[in-house]
Amino acid sequence: MPLGDDLANAPFIVAIDLDGDPREARIRLAAQIGQADIRALFDDQIGWQDVCEWSRRDRRVIARQQERFGTLILTDHLWKDAPPEAIARAMLDGVRDLGLRLDGAARRLAARVELVRAAGKGTGKGTGKGANADLPDFSDLGLMETAGDWLLPMLTGVRSAQDWKRFDLLPALRGALSWEQTQHIDRLAPPAFVTPLGHKVAIEYGEGGPEIALRLQELFGVTQHPHSAGVPLKVTLLSPARRPVQVTRDLPGFWAGSYADVRKDMRAQYPRHPWPEDPTKADPTLRAKRRKP
Repeated sequence: MPLGDDLANAPFIVAIDLDGDPREARIRLAAQIGQADIRALFDDQIGWQDVCEWSRRDRRVIARQQERFGTLILTDHLWKDAPPEAIARAMLDGVRDLGLRLDGAARRLAARVELVRAAGKGTGKGTGKGANADLPDFSDLGLMETAGDWLLPMLTGVRSAQDWKRFDLLPALRGALSWEQTQHIDRLAPPAFVTPLGHKVAIEYGEGGPEIALRLQELFGVTQHPHSAGVPLKVTLLSPARRPVQVTRDLPGFWAGSYADVRKDMRAQYPRHPWPEDPTKADPTLRAKRRKP
């Protein structure tokens, strides 16, 4: 219908003749009808509906109360007291639209669970949530498919893309694991490597596998390569100035091989630090030698 037509701004019309275009039909003949007429003719087919849904256009949950005749909206206003459960269910559709945002500690936890599962150490005969039960699927696909179980109860108060951007997924992921399962994962794929000196070095769980970075001298005396869920850690060995000097997934092999060349370089650059010929029999240290008086 042309913009200049008298019926272009009419709130309701009855279209009698259209040009047949299934997508953007042009109205050739129509008559205006008032809301009172609609109510008089179809009163038994008019009713109120509560609508709570995710709007991709507005990127937020829309909660409205609408009086409808079929798909025709006669009255529409804000649903101020929409139940939190309805908003959360609508927001779950929003999460499926926006995607999961796994980063930081949440990403590391999911990677640790998946590492244990991949190693075949997360299954057993149990069917509950104990240490012997199957661990939940924490892959991106698995988490999205089961979001109605682990995420939905945590979405109270979240109703927009901005809210979702600020949402911390870590408590929700932790809530999907029992205490026994959490202990099981911490034991097999710990969040940190504890050095012989008792220092905790965070293990980074990325696509390339678990890895750590620490000063070489802190591993003196260590004769077995550290691992997580049976996977050798990628270890970046650092100089006393915390600069990378070697990367290895085989610490005993490094001690027996290229350590001799590294030792030669380190002794020249850091003469006040101990560089034993046999690091497997030396005590770990982070201290330099005392200056002579």
